[in-house]
Amino acid sequence: MAEAGSPGLGEGGRAARRRHVTSVQLVLAFGLAIGLVLILNFSSRIQLDRDLGRIHLQFSAEIKSLLADQQALNQELVYVKSDAYVEYWARDEGKMIREGEVLILPQSVGVAPTIPASTVDLFEFETTIPEPQNWELWWALFFDEPPPRLD
Repeated sequence: MAEAGSPGLGEGGRAARRRHVTSVQLVLAFGLAIGLVLILNFSSRIQLDRDLGRIHLQFSAEIKSLLADQQALNQELVYVKSDAYVEYWARDEGKMIREGEVLILPQSVGVAPTIPASTVDLFEFETTIPEPQNWELWWALFFDEPPPRLD
């Protein structure tokens, strides 16, 4: 028979199976909890750093593109302010000539101007929306619907 005081059976055994939490176990559990928090914090900081690096690369590429555009626009501005561009525009777009030069404007060759054989009657019509009268505006404001037609 088993004795009442043996740890295997009875109420005395249950009490013996209960373990007391020692201070070493508390310190170890606390250390593990702190370590877990630090690992999670460090992991989130690494992810944030990767995201910031990706954003930095995107903005760096955009800045390079914008600087190239700015340089091209500055070169175009210098050309537009030059005498060469002014002379090009005056001769090509402005149809201006220097003293002693003759301006020749090409016209269509071999085609006689055509005159319409019959005249077409033109009708007048309104291309804009007619402005509403004041009473129509007030009606729409008070009743929240278009005014009745009096036609």
